[in-house]
Amino acid sequence: MTNKITPCPTCGKEQKWDPKNTYRPFCSERCKLIDLGEWAGEKRRIAGESVNEDTGSSDDNETY
Repeated sequence: MTNKITPCPTCGKEQKWDPKNTYRPFCSERCKLIDLGEWAGEKRRIAGESVNEDTGSSDDNETY
């Protein structure tokens, strides 16, 4: 099996996509934690409708 060369999503450093790399797709634990912090700080998001935090529903007219 050939190891693919992929860029780290955080720093862009090229690396082999290797099962021995426990931080893939990141190059290091540092880059993995930076990415996690960006998601936690809401700097990164998945596009879509907002969810009502009280009910977990995206439909405000829903009754229970």
